[in-house]
Amino acid sequence: MTATLFRPVGLHELALVWDMGMGEFPPRLPSQPIVYPVANITYARQIARDWNGSDEKSGFVGFVTSFDVDKAYLSGLEPHRVGSSEHLEYWIPAGDLSGFNAAIRGLIEQAGF
Repeated sequence: MTATLFRPVGLHELALVWDMGMGEFPPRLPSQPIVYPVANITYARQIARDWNGSDEKSGFVGFVTSFDVDKAYLSGLEPHRVGSSEHLEYWIPAGDLSGFNAAIRGLIEQAGF
């Protein structure tokens, strides 16, 4: 069984995901110790618009990706509410990114802006 998650990304990260065959997320930079996939598209769109869209490192544009993750992997993670009830995200330490990527089922898709 899988669960669909969303990840807001900038232009440069989307290009890296593309280069990696749309099957995994790229390694984090030293200044990025955590990967934050989110539980719903509304929150992902908010981040893409408000954060990525105003960030030079993101190319001043935000995209939303969607992907399915094995529920068994997610069961070992605690979702974090970081605002309203729709602000739900998972905190994946950068050192665990390979395990997270291995739990992705199918391809990462662009779900919108």
